[in-house]
Amino acid sequence: MERVPRLGLLCIAALLFVLALRAGAEEAAGGGGGLPLDRAVELALEQSLSLQKEFIDLKTAGVSASNLWAEIFPSVSAGGDMSYATPVFTDPGFQADKDLLSYGVSLGVTFRLAPSLSSSMKLLKLAYQSQLLNYENSRRQLGIQAAKTFFTLIAEKRNLVNLENTEAQAGRQLEKNRVAFDNGLVSQVVFLQSSLAVENARLNLNIARSLYASHLRDFLVLLGLDGGADIEPEGEIAPERIDVDPGRLIDEYLVKRPDVVSQRQAIERLELAERQTVLNARAPSLSLTTRWRGGGSGTGAGTGKFTDSLSAGLSVDIPIAGWIPGTGGQGGGQAVQSARANVEKAKLDLKNTENQARAEIQSLSENLRNSWASIEIARLQVGLAERSYELTEDGFRNGVTESLVLENARNSLAEARQQLLEVELSYMNMILDLAGALNVDWQELGK
Repeated sequence: MERVPRLGLLCIAALLFVLALRAGAEEAAGGGGGLPLDRAVELALEQSLSLQKEFIDLKTAGVSASNLWAEIFPSVSAGGDMSYATPVFTDPGFQADKDLLSYGVSLGVTFRLAPSLSSSMKLLKLAYQSQLLNYENSRRQLGIQAAKTFFTLIAEKRNLVNLENTEAQAGRQLEKNRVAFDNGLVSQVVFLQSSLAVENARLNLNIARSLYASHLRDFLVLLGLDGGADIEPEGEIAPERIDVDPGRLIDEYLVKRPDVVSQRQAIERLELAERQTVLNARAPSLSLTTRWRGGGSGTGAGTGKFTDSLSAGLSVDIPIAGWIPGTGGQGGGQAVQSARANVEKAKLDLKNTENQARAEIQSLSENLRNSWASIEIARLQVGLAERSYELTEDGFRNGVTESLVLENARNSLAEARQQLLEVELSYMNMILDLAGALNVDWQELGK
């Protein structure tokens, strides 16, 4: 009768524990306030299920690499048997006699020393190194993707401020036109145009708010936080100019790229596999077997004494098929040729990977260098659009500029600010992409 209350208490305790963890995560993320970039990336790494799966694979590979002695561990077998033998149709017929009962126990140990044992151990070490490389690369790439999403949300947040300013400007102009219309200073058309401008600004702002809220909710859920929590990204997109030399970057970082390193490891792994195949197909292997057996039986002697025996054997297996070209099977000549062909293809894949990596680094570096001019132009456009709007507003106030011209100037200012956000975000994404291509921390790029 006490099991149900105890189960209920356990469920309540588990629920409180989960809520406490979530509250702790939200408090660490900003406690209902700002979410900095570093914390967002940290949460993304902690909550990634794919990264957790890769870590499990890494631990599994680590166990194999740290227990190489298992490759030479002998195969051990133990057994026991019991039997009872009695005649049935011949004299003296079926008998129930304990002397007819026999039993036996055995223990066997077999050592097999293959010539490819060293290659097998190296392959286990290399498998762990490859898994470690994949895990570290996945962490870095996931961090870059999280940073991209973070900066995208920052840009959307800044765009909301721009749209709010545009709506406020349109609202202030509407109030001025309302007063002027009531006093007969402007026509009804001008007043209606001002009203339409306000409604357009509100519509654009509401659409942007809805998209931002949706994107923010998805991002918070991705970080393991409550999608409805009062948490927003905190930071600015303020890119600084980075001058990079593609040639220097290629010389310094090409050999460190995970895909290049992984391909070199693949060549080494295939070379070891080739050596393993050749040795297994052509080199003799040694097997040492020892077996102990003991047992007792009353059959014949009637004494029931325990007897035992120890046997040992040494065998050498010399393969023949591997020396004959064209023979099939795992140990045949075709297997040897196939292993060598795999090595040659892997070397060609390495050249292709290096060529693609050079092209990627060259392209990203040149795009980054050329894109700074776009930022300078966009910043200049914002300054000109702000000044143009001020002058147009003064002209409208003095009755020398039409309302449509004023609305166009306001729209041009909003568009210029939006373009500046887009080019700044694009420049930040290029920095992140180049850092990912070089396998370095983006914050250290250009220092």
